[in-house]
Parts: sequence; structure tokens; C-alpha cells
Amino acid sequence: MISIDDFQKVEIRAGKILSVDLVEGSEKLLKLSVDFSEERPRQVISGIRKYFEDPQTLVGTTCAFVTNLEPREIMGLKSEAMIMAASSEEFFTLLQMNCPPGSKVK
Repeated sequence: MISIDDFQKVEIRAGKILSVDLVEGSEKLLKLSVDFSEERPRQVISGIRKYFEDPQTLVGTTCAFVTNLEPREIMGLKSEAMIMAASSEEFFTLLQMNCPPGSKVK
């Protein structure tokens, strides 16, 4: 269990996916360029490739992202946020949002 104070440290914001690229040498990873209404888009590396026959269908989608994690290097690429999803053995879905990029979940 975590306290409400710990939970309040997590920043969840809407991000619009601008582009999607395959990560060379990986069957799991996608490289996303995501608009959070900041000075520049952020790069997000995510292990969601197997769930999308055509990853380009993600372009234009606005999803929930954790945006205050420390950047992490994955296969030599910097990831500056983490996309949020729900899954079980039967399904996988991204947490899509219907709001402007940069909107905060409160």
C-alpha cells in the first residue's frame, strides 16, 4: 500500500502521438513522438509493438502518460515518459483520453 502523498507525486498527462517508428533490433518496442503542449515533443519508448498489427494507427491518438519519471535509456534510446495501458490475458488497451495534449489527470 502507498499513501495518498505518494500517489500525488505521480504526474499523469494527456499526450497526442505524433509519429510512431519501429525500434531496429527489437520485436517489442515502438518509438513514439508525443505532444504534451511543451516546447518540443517527447520521445517515448514503449514495449507495446506486439499489440498493434499496424502501429501507424496510433498516430493522432491521445493517451494517458506518466510524465514525471526520470528519463530512461532503452536500447540506446532515451524515453521521456511512460504510456499507460490496461491488460489481462484476454485484452490490451491504451488509456485513451478526449482532451487537449498536456491536460493533467487530477
